Amino acid sequence: MKKLIPPFTKEIARAKVQVAEDAWNSKNPEKVSMAYTSESKWRNRDQFFIGREAIVDFLSDKWEKELHYKLRKYLWSFTDNRISVRFEYEWKDADSGQWYRTHGNEHWEFDTDGLMKIRDMSANDVKINEVDRKF
Repeated sequence: MKKLIPPFTKEIARAKVQVAEDAWNSKNPEKVSMAYTSESKWRNRDQFFIGREAIVDFLSDKWEKELHYKLRKYLWSFTDNRISVRFEYEWKDADSGQWYRTHGNEHWEFDTDGLMKIRDMSANDVKINEVDRKF
């Protein structure tokens, strides 16, 4: 396997998206955070934060609330050091027991070592019935 560093080809961009999907589906905040620079800048919906420690805190809180989390990411486009994806994931709210499917887009920018330095995400949650789950 080629190193997953810029400049990206279609093959490398697809592999980078798959690695990200696999890491997020591990639901291991520390593991996920290592794909980002130490000063990575995030926008996640209406939240803005910087750095790996903030990423770990965010993901820990997320996966305490979003039970049975299962994610799919799809390559949308790429350039030399940027990748855009669309995604959907399903989860069950820990408080209410309601199932959701979340749809969204992410725009990623990477440093020369292949670590993500910017992650910009927008998403919408849709209530679903458990029988309507896709994943």
